[in-house]
Amino acid sequence: MGNIILITIIYILVALTIVLYVTWFERKFAARIHTRVGPYYVGRPHGFLQPVADVLKLLLKEDIVPEQADKTIFNIAPIIVFIGALLAFSVLPAAKNIYISDLSVGIIYFFAVSSLIIFGVFLAGWGSNSKYALLSAFRAGAQVVSYEIPLLFSVLVPVILAGSLKTSDIVASQKIPYALYPVFGWISFIIFLIAGLAEENKVPFDVPEAESELVAAYNVEYSGMKFALFYAAEYTHILALSVLGAILFLGGYRGFYPKIGPEWVYQVLWLIFKSFFMLILFLLVRWSFVRIRIDRLILFSWKYLFPISLINLFLAGLYKIFF
Repeated sequence: MGNIILITIIYILVALTIVLYVTWFERKFAARIHTRVGPYYVGRPHGFLQPVADVLKLLLKEDIVPEQADKTIFNIAPIIVFIGALLAFSVLPAAKNIYISDLSVGIIYFFAVSSLIIFGVFLAGWGSNSKYALLSAFRAGAQVVSYEIPLLFSVLVPVILAGSLKTSDIVASQKIPYALYPVFGWISFIIFLIAGLAEENKVPFDVPEAESELVAAYNVEYSGMKFALFYAAEYTHILALSVLGAILFLGGYRGFYPKIGPEWVYQVLWLIFKSFFMLILFLLVRWSFVRIRIDRLILFSWKYLFPISLINLFLAGLYKIFF
């Protein structure tokens, strides 16, 4: 019991630290694409202390609650969103024997706790008593419903091939990464990337946050630490999704390493490397395309992604039966 608590605390601290610096990494990455410098002055020469300064600034800001807001719902919404994003890490193994919980239904658990995020987003939109926040919440709900099904179908392909919902079993069963499996492996990986971006409301799927139409998003009325929780939840979940993608399609913590020193160190480094590869793919798409109109965004999912992912899942089932 003591070990589980210790690993949980270490997991949370490491995850939050990485999330903090993922924001810095994305800003530098976007700056490079735009031929800008990005964060620079705070922690010269590359702005290494900018994330710390941002957190301190948000902590010191005044917490404003709109007079007409439903204060209970308004206050608990960011906490629900953040907890939902953080809980997703508990079934993601960092190495062969390093995890918080190796649940037999780990994949189902991941998406179950992740669904708390959209629940919190709805509460934020409703509790804010703002038409902009409410419209943003409705858009986010429609988008998640449309892209959740192809995302789940893409995830079920490695689950079927491994014959298990355990993340550790899926990693162990990959003699070659599932992303390299002919046809259905490639298709599943691409659908996971597209639907994952839509789940995170990232460009070109960021219609819930369309600044020109909705000012900002469901968090438009939030300030200070509550706004920071939404911000942290967004990056925590995209990091969790990147780790899940590395586990499902890229072999997780498996890789080549010398038989010198503890194995778990190499396994953790492999998982970090693969997770950041997934993260860079997400960021590359985000900073390379423009926003899609909402009707086309929904149509793209139901008209193309859904049938393709369904046929792909059927192909994976046939492969499992006959090979």
